[in-house]
Amino acid sequence: MFVKKTPGRRTATLPDGSILTLADLPPSRTRWVARRKAVVVAAVQHGLLSRDAALRRYDLTEEEFDSWQQAVSRHGHDALKITRLQKFKQL
Repeated sequence: MFVKKTPGRRTATLPDGSILTLADLPPSRTRWVARRKAVVVAAVQHGLLSRDAALRRYDLTEEEFDSWQQAVSRHGHDALKITRLQKFKQL
């Protein structure tokens, strides 16, 4: 059996002890929900995926991705939920 070699890391260990792999990333064309946004942000934060690679892979703007990162760092993963967006924007 042959395994395709990919550049960079294949796994990242998150602070809670769980392991994030390239297979855990959402597909390139996806409907964005808070859970999927959080996975992409975690992948970039822990070095599994570069920021530029994430922007290209998911066709994101820099502002959009930066807003996800800021929301997670300030208020946690709940801030990525659309229903909570207004509450966290006011803070």
